Amino acid sequence: MFAKIEITGEIKVVSGLHIGASDAFAAIGAIDSPVVRDAYSDLPMIPGSSLKGKIRSLLAKAYPNDFEKTADDDSDNILRLFGCAKKDKLKNSRLIFSDMVMDNWTELKKLGLQGQTEAKFENTISRMTSEANPRQIERVVRGATFPLQLIYNVENEDEIIEDIALLKEGMTLLSYDYLGGSGSRGYGKVKFSGVAADVVVGDVADEIIDKCNEILAE
Repeated sequence: MFAKIEITGEIKVVSGLHIGASDAFAAIGAIDSPVVRDAYSDLPMIPGSSLKGKIRSLLAKAYPNDFEKTADDDSDNILRLFGCAKKDKLKNSRLIFSDMVMDNWTELKKLGLQGQTEAKFENTISRMTSEANPRQIERVVRGATFPLQLIYNVENEDEIIEDIALLKEGMTLLSYDYLGGSGSRGYGKVKFSGVAADVVVGDVADEIIDKCNEILAE
């Protein structure tokens, strides 16, 4: 069958988020490690690849494969959802992740925030010489929100609920982990809210979509 289910919601930044952009041409005195931004609006963004990669890696830990060497050796339930590039078991990803651009800057300004990001000063200390190496890390501010949009390509109606349950599990794991860099230092805690599914192409039984929304709302 051919159908597409759109999954929408919101990602809220709970602690400063750093998903890095290139700093190859940073000027002296500038931020050492800037965040990635949308070229059109210059607002901070979460690349779809970052969200997809993090959710997949967390699920791979939850469903370990004894023979795992690369992402293409993940367990079958993960490969079915996220795809596989290996020639002998080629699979297209059933999920399409969109890039997400910060969408509540106007509201944050009304609360008195001066910028979409903050500079966090970090130090690394040499254990041999005790020499400090200070640097500035740019982080998206706490309270920033990003609109979640995924497309799930339906290939087998009998597998929809199981696939959506696996996606929900990945989102839950991420909410107890971190997105982006420096998570062990408190960066990148995020929260999902208002996640819901709706058929946008083709036909899917109402009871299946109702069950998917029940799972996503848990």
